[in-house]
Amino acid sequence: MRILLVAFAVLVGISSNAAPPDVKTDDQKTLYALGYAVSDNLKQFNLTPAELEIVKAGFADGVLQKKPTVEPKEFYPKIRELQATRVAAMSAKEKEAGQAYIAKAAAEKGAVKLPSGMVIQQIKEGTGPAPQATDTVKVHYHGTLTNGKVFDSSVQRKEPATFPLNGVIPCWTEGVQKIKVGGKAKLTCPAELAYGDRGAPPDIGPGATLVFEVELLDIVKPSNPAGNPPKQ
Repeated sequence: MRILLVAFAVLVGISSNAAPPDVKTDDQKTLYALGYAVSDNLKQFNLTPAELEIVKAGFADGVLQKKPTVEPKEFYPKIRELQATRVAAMSAKEKEAGQAYIAKAAAEKGAVKLPSGMVIQQIKEGTGPAPQATDTVKVHYHGTLTNGKVFDSSVQRKEPATFPLNGVIPCWTEGVQKIKVGGKAKLTCPAELAYGDRGAPPDIGPGATLVFEVELLDIVKPSNPAGNPPKQ
């Protein structure tokens, strides 16, 4: 019972004026982490503080099995409509900010804005061959949002990544083909060449412009000669 009460306090609070719950024990920290994880499902709604209080009330009634103020099932379609509306608004705002960021990136020394809308800036020239879209490449990369927040990084994991170049976002497919083995470049990717209006929750929001530093380590040769399919 105590754990349930702590969970309720951590996830929704008693009221907006209540003192923050203690988060000291491992159980409390685990429950806090649960609440933070649940919040990922709500980020696309871009809730105001007042709207969040209403969501908390519904969540609390559901957790405590109270009679709902409204019949939830009747409003499921409107939840989807609200999500679509909020996502579209967030995406439009992000794209507008992204265009300004891309213009700034294109003005940097050595940067080139390609017809697709992406910007590439060579950091270190490679001396090997450049890959084709059908190649598999081995790379080290560091991906950030325009505010500098890291959302993915093989550099931080200290383990290079290997993947087919035609199986990633269009910005990578186009940009990495312009890096020679041994080289490194910065790719600034508009949303249209990344994850578009849907984003890649929870780390990449709708309409987000992405920035990657990519080092091309190698072009990976097929392990089987042409005409010899891998053994099953």
